[in-house]
Amino acid sequence: QVQLEESGGGLVQAGGSLRLSCAASVRTFSMYVMGWFRQAPGKEREFVSCITRNGGISSYADSVKGRFTISRDNAKNTVYLQKKSLKAEDTAVYYCAAGRISGAQSTGRYDYWGQGTQVTVSS
Repeated sequence: QVQLEESGGGLVQAGGSLRLSCAASVRTFSMYVMGWFRQAPGKEREFVSCITRNGGISSYADSVKGRFTISRDNAKNTVYLQKKSLKAEDTAVYYCAAGRISGAQSTGRYDYWGQGTQVTVSS
């Protein structure tokens, strides 16, 4: 069983930056592919980014490419999402997820989910 806890959300002005963290309570963190998803009010949960087990390869949704950076620290059992040049349309609840399929961009490919952290970007 993997428990995930996101932190770092909040209110930020458009153009600003924010870093989300997701701490995993599992001894085998390095065995999991990690992903970030987001869900805006009235919309489906969508893929944001994912990273391979050793952090060597990452993928991004087109809407965040060049603005968001995913990283992980396996020694700390933590995955991060650094966000810059934030836009109002980035407002959503952000979720981290753990799975076993590299490069997976669909929610069904992830086995464990955090509770989410709210990010609100004011324009």
